[in-house]
Amino acid sequence: MKLLKSLAGSQVIGFGHYQPANQMTNHDIAKMVDTTDKWIQSRTGIVTRHIAEQTETVADMAAAAGAHALTDASVDINLVDLIIVATTTAADRTPNTAGRVAQALGALSPAIMDINTACSGFCHALAIADSAIRTGSATVALIIASEKLSAVTDWTDRGTCILTADGAGAVIATASDTPRISSVSWGSDNRMTDTVRIQAPGNRFEQDGQTVFRWAISDAAKHANRTIEQAGYTLDDIDVLAVHQANLRIIEPLAKRLGLEHKIVLTDVSDSGNTSAASIPLGLSKWWHNGKIPADALTLLFGFGGGFAYAGQLIRTPARTPHHSNQ
Repeated sequence: MKLLKSLAGSQVIGFGHYQPANQMTNHDIAKMVDTTDKWIQSRTGIVTRHIAEQTETVADMAAAAGAHALTDASVDINLVDLIIVATTTAADRTPNTAGRVAQALGALSPAIMDINTACSGFCHALAIADSAIRTGSATVALIIASEKLSAVTDWTDRGTCILTADGAGAVIATASDTPRISSVSWGSDNRMTDTVRIQAPGNRFEQDGQTVFRWAISDAAKHANRTIEQAGYTLDDIDVLAVHQANLRIIEPLAKRLGLEHKIVLTDVSDSGNTSAASIPLGLSKWWHNGKIPADALTLLFGFGGGFAYAGQLIRTPARTPHHSNQ
């Protein structure tokens, strides 16, 4: 029996993102619940976030981010043969969001799938795309994470409404002679299954914040370290840390615990809030297009949250070409 031939690896060649036009500041939230800008910033580091219009869907935002990534990578949509969307807030069960994105962008006949692992969804989706490319099941993949958390937010709950936001992030991945996306390190923690919830009958975002915080600055560091070791690198090799943008008060101590506080640490949560699965690609794309992240930067991605699922991998950022100027 002959084994299937595998390709050497895959690579990210473009980033894209989308945020709704409507910005909601901490002062706006203070008009709805008993809070202040100072209180919110002291506990979350969030200053503002973007909120979708009622008619704006998860698929709409995903398609916009995907179109941006295609432009950034100079890739024709007709070449895309795999579209994966990570989301936990899609309103429709079928057709899936990836199918709606394919339709909106005019893709010919790609494989389409949605995955729901909540805040770690993008890392899971990227891992699936990487495996598909390595085994020859796909040649050009569009990986998107899109969330409309405002639709599942209890705007009377001060503990959660100060966090949530909407938006989407995307990347294009293709084959590479040398691996520029590492194998994924992933898993789950069944002690934490019910700590982050959007469940019937209320279908509102709820979490045990302190429990998640403790896990994020202890266990997360252990799993992030394993991701680096599994890829054959050390902490000294890392140029950029891009973890789930849950809360700045989680990101900063986690960076310090990993000894990466002096590297480039993604902190887009301050401007974008918590967008669940979208937070890593959304923040990376914004910083990439703003010139805050260099080319060929070894970047640690690590997502964690609802389920309680986690996943991480390393990527090399693409080369910069003239069309990668600030956008």
